[in-house]
Amino acid sequence: MEDRISFLYVERAVLNRDGNAVTIQDSRGIAHVPATELAVVLLGPGTKVTYAAMALLGDAGVSAVWVGEKGVRYYAHGRPAAKTSRFAEAHAKIWSNQRSRLRCARRMYAMRFPGEDVSELTMAQLRGREGARMKRIYAAEAQRTGVEWSRRSYDPMDFDAGDPINRALTESSAALYGIAHAVIVGLGFLPSLGIVHTGTDRSFVYDVADLYKAEISIPAAFDAVAAASAGDYFNVRRLVRDKVVTTRLIQKMVRDLQELMDIPTSETYSDAELMLWNELEVIAAGINWADESGVP
Repeated sequence: MEDRISFLYVERAVLNRDGNAVTIQDSRGIAHVPATELAVVLLGPGTKVTYAAMALLGDAGVSAVWVGEKGVRYYAHGRPAAKTSRFAEAHAKIWSNQRSRLRCARRMYAMRFPGEDVSELTMAQLRGREGARMKRIYAAEAQRTGVEWSRRSYDPMDFDAGDPINRALTESSAALYGIAHAVIVGLGFLPSLGIVHTGTDRSFVYDVADLYKAEISIPAAFDAVAAASAGDYFNVRRLVRDKVVTTRLIQKMVRDLQELMDIPTSETYSDAELMLWNELEVIAAGINWADESGVP
């Protein structure tokens, strides 16, 4: 997972297979992409996918995510690369205990506030400090790029209603959510069990993406708007991708997730053995555990 390309967004094209490569065909021709180098394929409007392409993506452990235009809406995803439940069990254990969940939340905020001691802060105090931090970040990015800024304002049901910078921020955040979602399910964590966020099937995705917005998606949005002439299209996703590559975000995200969930970096997610739960232990599956009389 650490060595894979973050994401590939495709729209109005046909995906097929040629050997171990995914082929993407549109009016400009055919491009070949090695499947094992991808973390997630974002399938946008007008995309057609063959059975052969999906079989290859599944075998290579590539997450296939069906999204709306510009990747702003999430609709569905295919089977992830993880084949073990170890990471999901560790995640659920932390989430289900109030003290361990608070401890994990403090770790997340500590990643955003380098050099600050947040070990004794309550969730309300952490939220307040994060809100003030975000205001400072937006103001600093506006001053750096010269982009006019008032406040974060957007309508989830009407993407085009926002001003250019708010549309760019929504689009860059969507790309970052896709990357975070791919890494989370690729390792076997549970997207719905948020530590800070709660209530949706992607609560943990928002948790993880928030760790990197100040470094990745927010600067990319302001840079994109600053570089575009009035009324011109701004390519936010390209700038997000460039920042993901230069910061080695996927590698960092994998390590950060293992640290947050107290999982040794030597742990692997690819090997798995089906077992049976037996109260305080696990026992082998595929065995008839009844005695000769048929009584358990």
